[in-house]
Amino acid sequence: MVETIPSFGLGTFRVDAEKTAKAVTSALQLGYRHIDTAKYYNNEEAVGKGIRDSVVPREDIWITTKVWHDQLRRDDVVKSLVDSHKKLNIGTIDLALIHWPSPDSVVPIAESIAGFQDAQKQQLIRFFGVSNFTAPLLEEALNAPGGKGIVTNQFEISPFLANRKLVEATQKLGVKVTAYMPLGEGRAHKDPTLIAIAKKHGVTPAQVTFAWLLSRDIVVLSASTNPEHQELNWDSQKVKLDADDIKKIDALDEGRRNAKPPFAPKW
Repeated sequence: MVETIPSFGLGTFRVDAEKTAKAVTSALQLGYRHIDTAKYYNNEEAVGKGIRDSVVPREDIWITTKVWHDQLRRDDVVKSLVDSHKKLNIGTIDLALIHWPSPDSVVPIAESIAGFQDAQKQQLIRFFGVSNFTAPLLEEALNAPGGKGIVTNQFEISPFLANRKLVEATQKLGVKVTAYMPLGEGRAHKDPTLIAIAKKHGVTPAQVTFAWLLSRDIVVLSASTNPEHQELNWDSQKVKLDADDIKKIDALDEGRRNAKPPFAPKW
């Protein structure tokens, strides 16, 4: 049984449900052992099928799903995870996250955590965490009853949104950082700096970006349905950037955020 979040995973946000199962199966065949989904993505059934269709033993795979922000009351958390458990159909879910914090903190974080603890007792999930939490919200969550069980804070990080303060604050609090939208919605593929570093190492700009994140001890979620691209992304774990490379990538940070729904917290 996998006991810590694998550092490189497959994200499934905005992946067509029909393509999801095949994408999950091919990723697992290439070596991926971390698959990320969410109730909101409406593809949990396909993710579960992809896992079942693979030859990889279930106990070797880490699966993450999420609870939407309108389901954060204690009983609603459990109901959401009962549904996710049924749709995934792969047994106990490894990790469940609060997808976004309760808008304006209408639902106390302690109540939501109690719901996740209930889900643990019912063996619906093994671990829980949060997503899109600011440093103050994360600290509040950790100090709530049961909050010490939070294992990760998943939020947007890319060369164009290094999110350095939140990364450092999260890690200082002893919580693992997981990055989504690491390529800045595809912008990394076209960035001259990343292209130049990629040519220097004989790799792709995406591989450079993922290697930069991994060098910061950040869990990476890459999204691709193409097996060739999945393999290239996976191989980014072999890329070793030097100090000059990292300095140049760090300089790309401009605080540009892609995920900014109206219910997001004040960053």
